[in-house]
Amino acid sequence: MPGTLFLIPNTLGKRDEADPVLDVIPAGVQQIAARLDYLVAENAKTARAFLKKLGETSPLAHAIQQIEIRELNVNTKANELAALLDPIAAGRDGGLLSEAGVPAVADPGADLVRLAHTRGVPVKPLVGPSSILLAVMASGLNGQSFAFNGYLPVDAGERIKKLRELEHHSRKARQTQVFIETPYRNAALLDALRQHCAGTTLLSIAVDLTLPTETIVTLPVSAWRPDRLALQKRPAIFSLLAQ
Repeated sequence: MPGTLFLIPNTLGKRDEADPVLDVIPAGVQQIAARLDYLVAENAKTARAFLKKLGETSPLAHAIQQIEIRELNVNTKANELAALLDPIAAGRDGGLLSEAGVPAVADPGADLVRLAHTRGVPVKPLVGPSSILLAVMASGLNGQSFAFNGYLPVDAGERIKKLRELEHHSRKARQTQVFIETPYRNAALLDALRQHCAGTTLLSIAVDLTLPTETIVTLPVSAWRPDRLALQKRPAIFSLLAQ
């Protein structure tokens, strides 16, 4: 009998060392994560830091040094996925741990989950924070129909083209368009939105979700000013809905 692949959520953003994980990761999820001795994670070092923090509220069943952690990230080749799943397929419970938020959503791991289904390995998603859903919930925009578009193009011309496409589709389908940017380019993205989207288009920006500095603002594009919200080096989710 195969084991179970648990999809383990992580906290969002960098939290204060004194903050427990209990306020964003449910106790039941912590207990499952604390008993596992095999994890697949984007980065082994940060996975160990998560386990150390987890152990403060849910004692680990194994010493951190005894927990096997294998990495799955953008450098992982497709032919390496089977080896990552093999221990679980052989009967050992294991976890796919997100770097931030929930696994396999705007996060590496979807291919491993699909392989688990192909090989008959049970997949168990666990409850935790999703920055995408939290941002949509708090935006006041259309939560009945929305699309996550990931990162927009870095090239300025391509980014403008993509923004116009998203705005057009949003207006036509009444669909909220959600996207993200590397924190140090947030201000440039806001500038592009202000210059190239209609003034009536609603734009919501959510930064530092679940952190003490969390801020969520929704305004028409025409009302946004560069100094309305400090964006530099802060994780942000952008959502727009064209009127």
